[in-house]
Amino acid sequence: MKATHRLFKHGKFFYAEDRKTGKQKSLRTTDRGEAERLLAAKNEAANDKNLALAVGQIYLAAIDPAHTSRTWADVIRLMVERGGPNTQARTTRAFESCSFAQIRRKAIHETTSTDFLEVLKDKRKSTIHYLRLLQSMAANLGWLHGRTVLPRQCWPKIVSKPKRAITWDEHQQIMAAEKNTERRLFYEVLWEIGSGQSDAAKLTRDNIRDGVLAYQREKTRTQATIKIGARLASILKQLPEVGSLFPRIGAMNSVARSAEFHRRCRLLDITGVSLHSYRYAWAERAFSLGYPERFAQAALGHESPAIHHAYARKAKVCCPSLDEFERNRPGI
Repeated sequence: MKATHRLFKHGKFFYAEDRKTGKQKSLRTTDRGEAERLLAAKNEAANDKNLALAVGQIYLAAIDPAHTSRTWADVIRLMVERGGPNTQARTTRAFESCSFAQIRRKAIHETTSTDFLEVLKDKRKSTIHYLRLLQSMAANLGWLHGRTVLPRQCWPKIVSKPKRAITWDEHQQIMAAEKNTERRLFYEVLWEIGSGQSDAAKLTRDNIRDGVLAYQREKTRTQATIKIGARLASILKQLPEVGSLFPRIGAMNSVARSAEFHRRCRLLDITGVSLHSYRYAWAERAFSLGYPERFAQAALGHESPAIHHAYARKAKVCCPSLDEFERNRPGI
């Protein structure tokens, strides 16, 4: 067997030097016998990679007995248990696609980059997103044992559809065209509080106390709290006095609510918006009006300022002239 590395000692520790490249690496031991065993393993691995892989698998199996039998289905099972009901439903739907069927029963230790590239052939954004999460979850659990199946540079770039806020004029068009009273009031509430559609659909009279509307976000479990203003109060007066504020809409799933809103927008020739656009609209309106960021973040139930900035990034702000600002500022 050709020796690709040589052993030498520097200070207290032994090192291995690659004879070809001259690269030196510490063996992290002061014992010569242990150092010679490690050097022999390095030389053996360099000369017979297949044998080195087989030996490595044996060592890993001794440390982690389930290593050879663990499949990606085990990782998927853990992933679909995370988050709220809606998140779990989306994750389950994603992993039930035909693309993931190729690796679901494949042993993790036998998976190669080619396997991941086969999954990514469908070029769907959801496939790219969830496959990334799958690899990350396996790595965090220590089931990849320090290796990466598909390096960062090899992942396709996700090009997301542009997201925008619904405008006041578009909102008014929808209100004028919508004949169903419950749906019209539902859209009005979304405009006033900027909540997610699922959160608004599940609102009840119990969420209203002492002039404040408070609810827990289904997605993140964070608390969203906002004081009830005059416009919101007038809308709430038209809703049921007890129980669910939107009994029929609350009984629908998010897909059905989105489909109905999309149908209304299509009839009005309004494009590029969804029910989530009300959330963007609220964030942009708050930013444009100089509403304190910490208040806006609490009202929308955002977990971090970074998320809030993403929602308000397209807000248009017209700055007043400096001399006018100075004249109107108290104390100047």
